[in-house]
Formats: sequence, structure tokens, C-alpha cells
Amino acid sequence: MTRKIIHIDEEKCTGCGLCIPNCAEGALQIIDGKARLISDLFCDGLGACIGHCPEQAITITEREAEAYDEDKVLAERIIPAGENTLREHLLHLQSHGAEQYFKQALHNLQRNHIANPLEAPKTQYIPHTHGSGCPGSQVRTIIRNGQQESCKVKSENEATIQSELSHWPIQLHLINPSAPYFYGAELLLAADCVAYARADMHSRFLRGKKLIILCPKLDHEQENYFSKLIKLLEEAHINSITILRMEVPCCGGIVSLAQKAVKESSRSIPIKEIIIGIDGDIRSENWSLD
Repeated sequence: MTRKIIHIDEEKCTGCGLCIPNCAEGALQIIDGKARLISDLFCDGLGACIGHCPEQAITITEREAEAYDEDKVLAERIIPAGENTLREHLLHLQSHGAEQYFKQALHNLQRNHIANPLEAPKTQYIPHTHGSGCPGSQVRTIIRNGQQESCKVKSENEATIQSELSHWPIQLHLINPSAPYFYGAELLLAADCVAYARADMHSRFLRGKKLIILCPKLDHEQENYFSKLIKLLEEAHINSITILRMEVPCCGGIVSLAQKAVKESSRSIPIKEIIIGIDGDIRSENWSLD
């Protein structure tokens, strides 16, 4: 059939990987230093990846292609990646006006007795089998009511801010690299102080990501951090790493740790570094692909 589908200009593509986290269906991968469309079945042709290509190497074209298969995407890419990925996929379909795919996705969830994350009835903790022992290190997924709404106004002068935290634990000392919610995730590696310096940390930076926090200056026994991060990158197939750090020099250790872990792993993962000033302003945002 002839339909809309993305086209990648290999001469323009630098393999930066910025398009990868923005393909909700997992149709793109970096292979041999270039972004590749790995299956027509996984590309919905909506073009969410286009605006994130700095080289304008991705366009929408019409050609003979296998029909996009929403059920196959859900079964092989979205549902195994966890509740947050499912939520972002549904929001992706909604935001692009893909009404037919959205309805098909909801029917699929209903047919397979899977809860719609956009209609979670209440906040609840779902314990997993990992991390037994100390309650503070027990692996838990957090499902919230109305997760898609970051702020609900209670009155004219008062607002209740919705937390975007979707799992526990979050401290690098305590996280389990094998926890199911990390699989295929966009990882947010944040310095402890950022949440206090930046008022919109949840709504702007945490939404749709899995959080790990650390302090490269004050944390003890950091020799375990490196091996734990490598295991996480390898086993969970992390899609991207966003480093959220303060402008103070000691925070640079987070960048070095992440870059070294990516180089030692077998995967090529894009890293975005966001530097926050002590006054809360964003000093810089830069992507790199190690």
C-alpha cells in the first residue's frame, strides 16, 4: 500500500541519535553510525522525530510500505517497556490527532485486560519481586490518577502540583538495574540539589523519564556507581540519558560518570547535559552521542 512514512537522508544524518527518544513506537535505531528505520510496521508516519533532527535529515514521504500495525507495536515495543511508555505512546497518538490508532490501542488494552494509564483510578504502589529487605530499597512502580495533568488548580490562589515520579527507589545507591520499569526508558540522571533550585523540575524534566539521583561530591562508596550504571545500560536497553546538574564544578562528576559508563557498555546512547544555575535558570543544554 502507498502511505506516509519517514525518509532518512543518509548523507545528512550524523547519527546524533536525537530522533531516537522521540519515536514512540521504537521504529528508529542507530546502526553503523546512522539513524535507520528498522521496520515499516513500526513507523506510524506522524513524524514526531522530525523536529528533533538538527540536520533536517528526516522527512515525511509517501511510498509503498507495509501498513502500520498498532497491535504489533503495542505487543512488541510498548507494553513490554512498562506503564510509563504506554502512557507516553497514548499521549503521542492523541497529540498528533491519530484517532484511529488511539481507539485501536484502547481496544487492544481492553481485549488484553490491561489498564489504561490515562484513566488510573488512584495512586497505588505496585511492589515487584526485586529489592527485598530494607523497605527503602524495595522496587515499586507508582501509578497515579490523572498523570497526564501536571497541575490541577484547587482555587484561584492555590494549586496542587502533580508529582511525575513513577518508581522507587531513586537513589543510585539503592536502585536495582534489573527493575522492570527501567527497560527501554529515557533516563534522567539528576544531581540531588536540582529539585530545590528548579521549581518546575517535575513538569519540565521528569515527565516520561525514569529518575536516578546522586551527589558526586558527598555520596560515599561511589566505586559501585560505575558498574551499576553499566549493568543498567546493558540490561535495560536505556534509550537516552538526560543529565540534570548544577553549575557548580563538583556536579561535573555526573557527566564523567555517565560518559564513561556509555563508552564501556556495548550500546551507543545519546546523552543530554542540562546545567542549572544556582538561581534556577538554565545555563546550557547540549546533546552528545558517545
